[in-house]
Amino acid sequence: MNIPAELKYTKDHEWVKVDGDVATIGITDFAQSELGDIVYVEIETVGETLAQEEVFGTVEAVKTVSDLFMPVSGQILEFNSGIEAEPESVNHDPYGKGWMIKVKITDPSQLSTLLSADAYKALIGH
Repeated sequence: MNIPAELKYTKDHEWVKVDGDVATIGITDFAQSELGDIVYVEIETVGETLAQEEVFGTVEAVKTVSDLFMPVSGQILEFNSGIEAEPESVNHDPYGKGWMIKVKITDPSQLSTLLSADAYKALIGH
């Protein structure tokens, strides 16, 4: 199970990479393995400002559809169009080519509510 130490995590199995006031967000290796083969990622919230824990999109796997939740409040700047053509990249490279959105963080204090890699490992029992 790949859980990079430099990233932050949520109880909803998203990862967050912070670079200044921009956060790159995707789902964790654990989440993609639980979902199975991902066939579609739907994100129609680009340009919108959403609050922490609001739904920003959905991931569709062969057997289920799962909501994606905002780890921090912010404006969605970009959607990874590469996963429209290759949704399986979320399965193969969830922390790289499989990233989902970039967000301009509006409340940096919320970053302190995110889980460390060790806390996330404890949450999923690793």
